[in-house]
Amino acid sequence: MPKAYVPPVLHADLTGKTVLITGANTGIGFEAAKHFARMAPARLIVACRSEEKGLRAVQSKFPAARVNWMCCLFLLQGQPIDIVVANAGMASREYTLTEDGLEQNLQVNHVSTALLSALLLPNLVKAAREHHSRSRLVIVASGVHHSIRFSEAVTSSPMILDALSSAEYCTPEVMQRRYDETKLLNVFFTRALAAHLPPALPVVPTAVDPGFCFSELRRHLPQAEQALYAAHDAAAGRSAEEGARQLVWAAVGPDGARDGDAALQLRGAYVATAAVVPPSRYVLSDEGRAVQERIWVRRSCWSVGFDADGLPRRRLWWCSRRWALRGIRSFRDECRGMCVGRCYVYV
Repeated sequence: MPKAYVPPVLHADLTGKTVLITGANTGIGFEAAKHFARMAPARLIVACRSEEKGLRAVQSKFPAARVNWMCCLFLLQGQPIDIVVANAGMASREYTLTEDGLEQNLQVNHVSTALLSALLLPNLVKAAREHHSRSRLVIVASGVHHSIRFSEAVTSSPMILDALSSAEYCTPEVMQRRYDETKLLNVFFTRALAAHLPPALPVVPTAVDPGFCFSELRRHLPQAEQALYAAHDAAAGRSAEEGARQLVWAAVGPDGARDGDAALQLRGAYVATAAVVPPSRYVLSDEGRAVQERIWVRRSCWSVGFDADGLPRRRLWWCSRRWALRGIRSFRDECRGMCVGRCYVYV
């Protein structure tokens, strides 16, 4: 059976623009960085946890690039960023709690992505206003979210994310689908963010499904399971480069003219194979919308909404009895598990 057709990468002129990609030292993040580099951005920011891996990735593809290392995203305060691709993620079957009391897949794939998005919103707004355009925030989700529907035991909990992290809930059976659950949360977050941002704010949040790709995402899985995935890859999988095309389309689509009104089609949308498609029936159901709103209101970086500059009306406060993020003062220490930016890459 032949593999499904994957449209060619969409090209846009990014002259003078800044692009930031997390998880960009390998896999679809690295391939997306290579695609964006061909569009001549003023700055391409490769964000990853390991300075060594980040530098190796940069030098392998951009040997002549001027590289300026940074220790954390504090240095991005006040700087315009036109495109953010939140791609960092992991897939592990082991139940492990972070120091913040959250299950590690949940923290890396959802919580850290949501926090990073909140912290970079002012940068996105600044870029949009300076360049008279619409900035893009791309959240890398997955089609596997279609298989997930949270149980009543989870949705009846006062704090849904706490319930999803509990040892009682995270049985071996649940951990088999934990990655899928985090991808559902990515879709919920993107839709909630788009709904709660002021309508006139020139930022377009979009969730994207890169498709079933072979990459290093599965490196934490058991060898036997990796072998099964490898067989599927050979039959129907996409390469990392083909998956990266979807990230690029979400960032510059639907027509490559980032400043046009067509970009509004992607605000809060879920996209796959270079098209806007419906998310799961659960996401669109009354039950799903209620869960989405509860997660947003009860445990989010911004329980009180945003002002016209994309800033929370009060300082950031991650709502939890166990841990809190007050402003961005403790950003570097608290964002454990997130692929925090380590370098600028000038291309």
